[in-house]
Amino acid sequence: MAINQDKLNEFLGKAVGDIGAAMSANLVLIGDRLGLYKGMAKMGPVTPAELAKATKTTERYVREWLSNQAAGGYVTYDATTGRFVLPPEQALALADETSPCFLPGAFQVIAATFMAEPKMEQRFRSGKGLGWAEHDYRLFEGTERFFRPNYAGNLVNSWIPALDGVEAKLKAGAKVADVGCGFGSSTILMAKAYPKSSFVGFDYHKPSILAARKRAKDAGVKNITFTVAKSTDYPGTSYDFIAHFDCLHDMGDPVGAARHVRETLKKDGTWMIIEPFANDKVEENLNPIGRVFYAASTMICVPASLAYKGPALGAQAGEASLRNVVTKGGFTRFRRATQTPFNLVLEARP
Repeated sequence: MAINQDKLNEFLGKAVGDIGAAMSANLVLIGDRLGLYKGMAKMGPVTPAELAKATKTTERYVREWLSNQAAGGYVTYDATTGRFVLPPEQALALADETSPCFLPGAFQVIAATFMAEPKMEQRFRSGKGLGWAEHDYRLFEGTERFFRPNYAGNLVNSWIPALDGVEAKLKAGAKVADVGCGFGSSTILMAKAYPKSSFVGFDYHKPSILAARKRAKDAGVKNITFTVAKSTDYPGTSYDFIAHFDCLHDMGDPVGAARHVRETLKKDGTWMIIEPFANDKVEENLNPIGRVFYAASTMICVPASLAYKGPALGAQAGEASLRNVVTKGGFTRFRRATQTPFNLVLEARP
């Protein structure tokens, strides 16, 4: 077999970049947990000794950590002063939890998928699924920390206003269900923005519901409750607005979930479905964002659905596949209300 040396070198360069990124993921987690990024954001140019002192860590480890971060472009290094700097752009992504581009939660998800690797190796052979609740706890916390900034930046400002008449209903006072709410970040954001409306968050994962209740209490939000329930049998009727955030494609029975939305929604109600951005053809998703979503889909989304003998739509289901689910659930109107590079915002009505 003839080998093109230039193509081989190009691929090896990509692989070395991936190896460096993979090995550095642990260091991002450490920097997040120990407050190293937050410390750098506050302090400006620092030596390893200064950062170690400020964060109550050890200089020798911090020195090596900083060098790794500089090699990866996460921080910069001034050889003349021996000081490292976290640029404001990186600080926005690594140190500011209120930023719409805050990233460390994604690295917690990565850690959880590595923990799942032995189990997934067996699933590749057996074809069985791996339920959401069977994952390492960092998946739950990391998913919330990764998704929350995106919701904070888009949900109230652009996604809900893109829906037909929903914003006015929420401002006047509506009955809302957030299905598959996880830690409740989306529910809490809506409850704060629309105090005249009442909100209930549902999730089958009890630890997530307990976390959501605590977060709502800490936030002082009064117009919200959280209940353990499945997407196909959550209680209540006559909801004005129902939302599914990044979860419909994970479900064991997405059509059943759609039917239950149809049964519990008012005749003039609206169902908002937030899904990872995807085109309908595989070849149209072969890009850096698609790579991330296909990886998450392989390790988390597809096995979650297969655990309940579901259709395994995957995180790159695409609009056509989702439209099929929604229409089978009894909805007659379906449209893409808006989108971001990372999300499809879909609107369904009876």
